[in-house]
Amino acid sequence: MSDDHTSQAWGIYGGILQDYVKVDNIKRMASEGAVLENAFCTNSICSPSRAAILTSQYSHRNKVYTLREPLEDGKKHIASLLGENGYETAIIGKWHLVKEPEGFDHYNVLPGQGVYHDPVLKSKENWQDGYKGGKTYKGFSADVITDLTMDWLDNRTKDKPFFMMTHFKATHEPFDFPDRHKNLYRDMDIPESESLYDFSPETTGRTFTGQKLEILGERMVQATIDPDNFWTSYPDLPFSIEGLDSIEVRKKVYQKYVKDFMRCGAAIDDNIGRLLDYLEDSGLAENTVVIYTADQGYFLGEHGFFDKRLIYEESLRMPFVIRYPKEIKGGTRIDDIILNIDFPSLLADFAGVEKPSDWQGKSFRKNLKGQTPINWRDKMYYRYWLHRTERPGHFGIRNERYKLAFFYGQPLGMKGAMKEVTEPAWEFYDLQSDPNENRNAYGDPQYLDVITSMKKELIALRNELGDTDKQYPVMQDIIRKYWD
Repeated sequence: MSDDHTSQAWGIYGGILQDYVKVDNIKRMASEGAVLENAFCTNSICSPSRAAILTSQYSHRNKVYTLREPLEDGKKHIASLLGENGYETAIIGKWHLVKEPEGFDHYNVLPGQGVYHDPVLKSKENWQDGYKGGKTYKGFSADVITDLTMDWLDNRTKDKPFFMMTHFKATHEPFDFPDRHKNLYRDMDIPESESLYDFSPETTGRTFTGQKLEILGERMVQATIDPDNFWTSYPDLPFSIEGLDSIEVRKKVYQKYVKDFMRCGAAIDDNIGRLLDYLEDSGLAENTVVIYTADQGYFLGEHGFFDKRLIYEESLRMPFVIRYPKEIKGGTRIDDIILNIDFPSLLADFAGVEKPSDWQGKSFRKNLKGQTPINWRDKMYYRYWLHRTERPGHFGIRNERYKLAFFYGQPLGMKGAMKEVTEPAWEFYDLQSDPNENRNAYGDPQYLDVITSMKKELIALRNELGDTDKQYPVMQDIIRKYWD
């Protein structure tokens, strides 16, 4: 799994970057396995998505809402479940769940976000809380994490099945890359999203400002001016936007940003190839399920944004490819709505292990074989908890054609949330006529019946999943006031 490696940069999902991205090994996996066309996260931010992928539970159930909550002590997750059933288990790379990992036979993980070059990783032998402890490994992070993965595979208990989670730091900001990719895209212009020059909510009728590309540009400028005191370092500095107008600024920031992002992604693709070759050379390929995914999507200039967090498609959508020659036909594409909470249930199914009763996800093993169960979901629930005024707290529902979101705009005591509230607001999109979500159609009378029906479905789905906000009187008041 990578961090933020959004579907727009995978090549296999089409889009304006498909002819530019270096994704030979992602394409190799897709040709030999199945691609999920409609996989979605349930809370588009790193720690909550990772917790969902481990626990098969929504944020309100596993209690990982933002970036600061650990998993509860003794929390049952997919690795601990498989470990109890004869598997040798390991995680190497990004963990990002605050406390020391539990339930793995082996771990060697980055502290927090970690760094791209000469990363520190922490194991049982040298763990200290926070950013203390660990060991420095020379090299680029994705290469190091792959080296450590193959070392563990070489030294595992050979008569036991294994479960390995290899988690890259890439492609998280600051989107750094190894020296071998520094000249990719050097003297070319990359195509731009049709909504790159969307500068304000009035353009589309959305109800919030969002994380604009100019913020990223200012970060690059500050890292240039004061590198010793800025929180990170971007590749290929110095960077300047002095003397440019608003269009020129956005164009320059976008070009640097998307090129760095694709160079960073190329390093992941290199290492996917190394791992696939290792499995082939070791005789493990035929009997090993291999999945590559990202913890969520990411904006690459769409709506003028970068980052994630929103219910919009670029952020909500999770790229996902799976290879298992014994069972999955190469070149398969699956249209069913599949969620990150389903991933652990699938893995338990492959291992022949019964999932715990409190897991909320469902195995999609039959879906991968073209045998979608008749009662498979036709809609999904999303909630983002880390409220800020430019990206308010919200929840919503998406089905095969429509999306309805309620931006309730309250911090609800979440760690890191902004205390200033925003006026609650609705957004609605017809993904058939407006797939890029460039027109909030909530006030369009032609959709009145659809919206009324989806509001009822949203309430029903929240009740079914147990996310009712009964513990928040302010939310009960807001829902009563704004639901009609």
